[in-house]
Amino acid sequence: MLSNIIRARLLVGTALLCVPAIAQAGHVVGTVSDITGTRTLPSAQISIVELGRTVEADRAGRYRFTDVPAGTYTLRAIYTGAERVDTSITVAQDGDLVQNVLLGGANDILVNGQRANLASSLSRQRGADGVESVLTRDSIGQFPDQNVAESVRRAPGVNVLNDQGEGRFIAVRGLDPSLNAASLNGVRVPAPEADTRSVALDVVASELIESIEIKKSLTPDMDGDTIGASVEINTTSAFDRKKDLLAASLEGSYNHYSGDLTPKGSVSFSNRIADNFGVSGGASYYLRKFETDNVEMDGWNTDDAGNGFADTVEYRDYDVRRLRTGGSLSFDWQPAESTRLYARGIYNRFSDQEDRRRLIFEMDEDPASSTGASATFDSADGQIRVERDLKDRFEKQTIQSYTVGGETNSGPWKLVYSAAWSRASELEEGSIDPITFRRDFNGEDGDDLTVGFDYSNYLIPGFTVGGASVADFNDASAYAFDSLDRTTLSRATDKEWTFRADVTRSFALAEGTFDLQFGGKARLRKKAYDLNVDTLEYDGDFTLADVVGAQTYRLADLGPVVAKKGQRGFLQNNIGDFEIDELGSAFASVAEDFSVDEDIYAGYLLGRYQAGPLRLIGGVRMEHTKNDIRGNTVTLNEDGEDGEQLIVAPNSIRRSYTDWLPSALLRYEASRDVVLRAGVFRSLVRPGIGQLAPRFAIERDGDDLEGAFGNPDLTPYRAWNVDVGAEWYFAKSSVLQLGFFYKDIDDYITTVTFEADDAPFNGLYRGIAFTEADIPLNMGKAKIKGIEFAYSQVYSMLPAPFDGLLTNVNYTFTDADGQTFDGDTGGLRDIPLPASSRHTFNVVLGYEKGPVSVRLAGTYRDKYLDEVQAVADEDRYVRQHFQLDASARYRITPNIQVFGEWVNINNAKYVAYQNAPTTRRLLQYEKYSYTMKFGVRANF
Repeated sequence: MLSNIIRARLLVGTALLCVPAIAQAGHVVGTVSDITGTRTLPSAQISIVELGRTVEADRAGRYRFTDVPAGTYTLRAIYTGAERVDTSITVAQDGDLVQNVLLGGANDILVNGQRANLASSLSRQRGADGVESVLTRDSIGQFPDQNVAESVRRAPGVNVLNDQGEGRFIAVRGLDPSLNAASLNGVRVPAPEADTRSVALDVVASELIESIEIKKSLTPDMDGDTIGASVEINTTSAFDRKKDLLAASLEGSYNHYSGDLTPKGSVSFSNRIADNFGVSGGASYYLRKFETDNVEMDGWNTDDAGNGFADTVEYRDYDVRRLRTGGSLSFDWQPAESTRLYARGIYNRFSDQEDRRRLIFEMDEDPASSTGASATFDSADGQIRVERDLKDRFEKQTIQSYTVGGETNSGPWKLVYSAAWSRASELEEGSIDPITFRRDFNGEDGDDLTVGFDYSNYLIPGFTVGGASVADFNDASAYAFDSLDRTTLSRATDKEWTFRADVTRSFALAEGTFDLQFGGKARLRKKAYDLNVDTLEYDGDFTLADVVGAQTYRLADLGPVVAKKGQRGFLQNNIGDFEIDELGSAFASVAEDFSVDEDIYAGYLLGRYQAGPLRLIGGVRMEHTKNDIRGNTVTLNEDGEDGEQLIVAPNSIRRSYTDWLPSALLRYEASRDVVLRAGVFRSLVRPGIGQLAPRFAIERDGDDLEGAFGNPDLTPYRAWNVDVGAEWYFAKSSVLQLGFFYKDIDDYITTVTFEADDAPFNGLYRGIAFTEADIPLNMGKAKIKGIEFAYSQVYSMLPAPFDGLLTNVNYTFTDADGQTFDGDTGGLRDIPLPASSRHTFNVVLGYEKGPVSVRLAGTYRDKYLDEVQAVADEDRYVRQHFQLDASARYRITPNIQVFGEWVNINNAKYVAYQNAPTTRRLLQYEKYSYTMKFGVRANF
């Protein structure tokens, strides 16, 4: 089949070569920039009015018309935020006419500040083929955000999932982040984490980025692997600007909880060494120290009195140190008027030192007494185990991408080509996860402890202890060493080679143009994970008193806790008394290992028709996917004839499949200020790498066989997508827009927990018996529909001083429903799709006049289903989240600016819960407090 497609393309190309060019025709080329000559203006719309032909300026501000008949015409330039400019041009019978365009007047702000950022974003949005939102380099700097993920959430329909108070994964239109894809300089970004395709963009420093495009509609020349959106991240180019730039910032970051003041700094530059050669790049450094207070509860049940209780309660004290460093470098060269070449590279490193101390209560029996708001447990009724542990983890993630490519124009032909190598990794070496000290209160011989929990504030349950052994509860010497799990090595790597070529032939029509475009792409990916875990046992007297430290927790008095790094010194000084549990360590290590090769070969054919106000784009894309998947089936038999036995069976599975992905988009300018859009396209999202890996980890304890399975038979999510929208650009840098979207998804994936008697497996999966197992499955169809609304305006029409006001408001409603296995009935039950929020909105209130710039930004994400369980009452939900941030800047001189930023003003918390019959049951509560930053920026 692939050979037939290649033959067809060769025939089409040969035929097109035979089409004669229009006689006595020339070319019109030029660059669009602001009137000061500082920067180019990408996505400015350039039209030859009499011919009904329109093009958009590329990221370097360049535009090009081919095969323009000799004559005199009106060249029209439109850019949101500036007045329209009409220029009379005369085209000769042959050769190129160079007509550069300058936009902006005395009252137009197109270079610096919030209004310039808004104008740039709206211009790119307006000129786009489909539904798209854009953030430019300056606008990223205007927000008090700590990484790219948090910067993106300001765009319409975009929000983020947080990790310990920082944005991590991007959610578009309220959908699961796994349904999105991200690219760096046109190359898909590999994922550092072992089990996912979702890219945690907190690794990428926003200071290194020129623009971020959130494309919600797909055309055939784009990768088809997204249902939410394709997030396109672009680094800087020297050709983005007309004038050289050197910029630097230095700031301090203060976290209220930790009380630490940490540094952040960045530098960026852009230099045209010659008219046809330039270099640009930057570097960033950000050290952040913060603390988190956390409560987690599990094992919710109901006692004989009908009152709810949790049999496990954890109080968690986090101290975190995060360091982000990064650098980017780009070279741009124009060896001839028809050819531009580039080389771009970006490297980002994210390290995370996490020290987590826990106080854990585990109760074997129901409470001795309870009410609707409390539960009291007594060790006389059943064992109460109290554990105090420490997780000392250092994790390093990197994302790097290097691309070379170019563009060549020859008459009506355009050739675009590139090659890239990308790598992401996550590494742990020597993390302690965790070291545990334990005291069991059994209620025998006076060894009695009572624990009472107060649920009246369901977010922060309090506890009290009593009984004859209450003194031991706070006695560090009473807690004996239980276990130490050391992650000797945890290494995930994700590498990809990418090769791409696109060919376009433009045909000039009596009115408008028709472009025929075709191309191919190869993505060669390999992802692997290697885990080595050592479980250490100690032969000697080792108690918490040997490594006791002080808590930084604020929600309760935890009593004695393990000192940060305290266990490392003891381990080094007494290493001879520790022994490795060889069998348990080998089981944990081998069960997780996997490797997956994924090669994707794509080709497409696209037609693009532009005439006056109408633009039509249609075509089809083919993607052929090949997988080579390797993992292990690991069985731990504790009842073997020779004692415990570890049985490892390697697995290797190969498969391939082909998807045809048609699409059609319409863009129509109903009037000078109104743009209408409609589109339908098919796309897919491939299963998570960790879900595909044939890893089968089964642990036997007597007659119980519990574990988790990978499923190499998973098929991709496949979806039909529909977008309809209208945009009214009613004033400079202002828009009112409304859109509708619909998605019909087949074979969406949910991980389900099965018991031995649950259909359809009835305790046997892929020939392996189990009594309980987690298995990812394709669950059938899902429907997603929703609306998007956005309003942005600069109030320059108001009298001073109110003419500096601006607003940016957007809201998204998403209705996303599917089904999953129902452990109660054995059938299916309806659920909202995981990680999908029904309501999301962003609000920005800004003021900018003279040297003063102020912003207040609020972001809201509705509750969402986080984890699916076999029983509906055990599903995990995350509560709605609203966060308020602010920034203020004052320009001392034209080149120097001081600023202050306040992140999480309202001290927004993270809350996860279960839905009980009459109330919510807490699963997780986290509190971070706020962060303040202040510093100085300089531009030269």
